[in-house]
Amino acid sequence: MSIIKKIKDRAKRRALRVRKKFKIEMPRVSVFRSLKYIYAQVIDDINSTTLVSCSSLELKNLKGDKKAIANAVGKELAKRAQEKGITTAVFDRGSFLYHGRVKALAEGLREGGLNI
Repeated sequence: MSIIKKIKDRAKRRALRVRKKFKIEMPRVSVFRSLKYIYAQVIDDINSTTLVSCSSLELKNLKGDKKAIANAVGKELAKRAQEKGITTAVFDRGSFLYHGRVKALAEGLREGGLNI
């Protein structure tokens, strides 16, 4: 087995381990972090639909480092979720560790008024 396959398998197992602890009744905020951008979406797992999404690609005129941009994405996603009537959700960090940009996005969601 190649090294790349082992790394991908570990990441997949880590994401499933994080995801199995959630209650299905609540929507979940799923996060994806690439080297350049950050993406987040609110997913309803019962109906298997994406309710709201936001990314750093959509938001223009953002200044600062990647953490500041992630925080702004979190605030915008919280605003969009509240317009749809979503006030609480669970935070799904996937295979990413809860620090840096992922943590900044979660703090932006809380600052925007979404209960995580």
